[in-house]
Amino acid sequence: MNTEHIVAKVNDLVDGEMKEIQVDDVAVLLVRHKSRFYAYWPTCPHHGAPLAEGRCDEGHIRCPWHQAVFDTETGALRQPPAMDVLSHYELRVDGDDVVVSVPDVMPESCAPEMVSHDPDADGRRFVILGAGAAGLTAAESLRQCGFKGAVTVVTRDKHFPYDRTELSKRYLAKPDAKRPYIRSEAFYAQHGIDIRINTPVAEVVAADKRVVCADGDDLGYDALLLATGSRARTLGVDGEALSGVTTLRTLDDCERLRGLAGDADGAVVVGAGFIAMEAAAALIGRGVAVTVVAPEDVPFERVFGERIGRMYQKVHEDKGVAFRLGRTVERFEGNDVLDAVVLDDGERIEANVAVVGVGVTPVTDYLTDIATADDGAVAVGAQLRAGDGVYAAGDIARLPDWRGAGAMRIEHWRMAQQLGRLAAANMTGAEATYDDVPFFWTNQYMVITQYVGHAGRWDEIVFDPAAPGPEQQDFVAYYVADGRVRAAAGCGQDQAMCLIAERLRAGEAPRVEDLQQAVAALSG
Repeated sequence: MNTEHIVAKVNDLVDGEMKEIQVDDVAVLLVRHKSRFYAYWPTCPHHGAPLAEGRCDEGHIRCPWHQAVFDTETGALRQPPAMDVLSHYELRVDGDDVVVSVPDVMPESCAPEMVSHDPDADGRRFVILGAGAAGLTAAESLRQCGFKGAVTVVTRDKHFPYDRTELSKRYLAKPDAKRPYIRSEAFYAQHGIDIRINTPVAEVVAADKRVVCADGDDLGYDALLLATGSRARTLGVDGEALSGVTTLRTLDDCERLRGLAGDADGAVVVGAGFIAMEAAAALIGRGVAVTVVAPEDVPFERVFGERIGRMYQKVHEDKGVAFRLGRTVERFEGNDVLDAVVLDDGERIEANVAVVGVGVTPVTDYLTDIATADDGAVAVGAQLRAGDGVYAAGDIARLPDWRGAGAMRIEHWRMAQQLGRLAAANMTGAEATYDDVPFFWTNQYMVITQYVGHAGRWDEIVFDPAAPGPEQQDFVAYYVADGRVRAAAGCGQDQAMCLIAERLRAGEAPRVEDLQQAVAALSG
């Protein structure tokens, strides 16, 4: 049964404005766009961010936390990391009143409209190698694009698709957290998506349009998506095979580390990048003494710059993390089980857990007749084509920067999802190119930094004077190359980061002065 409620007057909102309005025990997101009103469930389907704190620009709603994008008029998903669409309320305007019809039960979100497998309608088979962000998103997007042929996803992972971003964050930090699976097995079955777990690929024979699996299965394809992602790098030092030494890339890695953390007296985290530092924060939160060992002088300096890196170092030190920067690991010591980590200067750190977080390398060693670069990447064109009927997306794909700033290969979850959606569209006949902006975030002790855009290099970092600065964990930083902003990082500035994302995707890279004026106007 539906109940109607007057939620606003017509002139309460201006075009482009969003408000969260409480209706009895239910909250409604009210949006005005081109003089028309729309009403949606008020939180993002991804992680529950309040959408009213985001932005409504150019016909879409942008989430303030992780920048999922939804169509203003329909609630349809336009950009990940969300996978679902917004649930909408029926709405009408009666004179000066905006009236929303609220049902007794309202789903927080809905899966996008998808077709199912119908071999009578389409006898083709599309094969996807990898069930990470790019592969899974592509599989769902094929069904959303109306593809009714067979969709076969082949993955070496032992688990059905899960949210890898959670492994170094909540799933590691919280012993009672549920496994971060993205969909149920029943969902894939319902939509005819055949996911073959624990099935490594031995070879792709592109000339014959065949995939040979390690178990001997031979899959012919009409179109193929390479989305096999990356594997964690190791150090190659003595003792790395000891129990207690682990990487953190897969759900199995995280399960192992969760078990170790329960009895750990001390942990050494090797590396000062995102996975390593997030793992350090999660372990400290579980009461484990942590020492970070890395060759860098400042954490995150290569990506964020020195000031932001120093900010995060202090945040960690305030929580009890010890740092050994400018140092490397000489060896791990122990008799079957880790006892200590020995550094290149001879220091011996007692620990029964070590997390090696020193980056990843693309998994493409199964490719024999498709060219790969020295780093294992697959070069693709603007439509993500790597060959006849072959596409590549995610960590392994090196594609042209649409702004003309050279080629880019970006190892971010949301970027992989974006490329998965693009690959699916092109596999079904589109000629689409990547014309959005990359985005990632890091969360360490709830000090959350968002990064939008891509700056393979920069000439200078300009901090917006409208924000206090990294030392106060409240800043906007612009990464400038050749006089133009290529990327921005922000902490405590969700609205500003949403606005900057819109400006970066609009065309030519903006000038610093233009973005500073736009950010200043937010509080004006």
